[in-house]
Amino acid sequence: MSMAHSPDCKPEPTEDDDSDDSHLDGLEEGAGCTEIWEHLAEKRDE
Repeated sequence: MSMAHSPDCKPEPTEDDDSDDSHLDGLEEGAGCTEIWEHLAEKRDE
């Protein structure tokens, strides 16, 4: 059984990580699903 999606799994970014996560700017470290959803919904309304 893989633990890749465990709540305690906090992968570190790698040097070759080219993902664009600028849509998450302004969120506090450790934000949960609800905070992320609300943040994205606010950005969408702007």
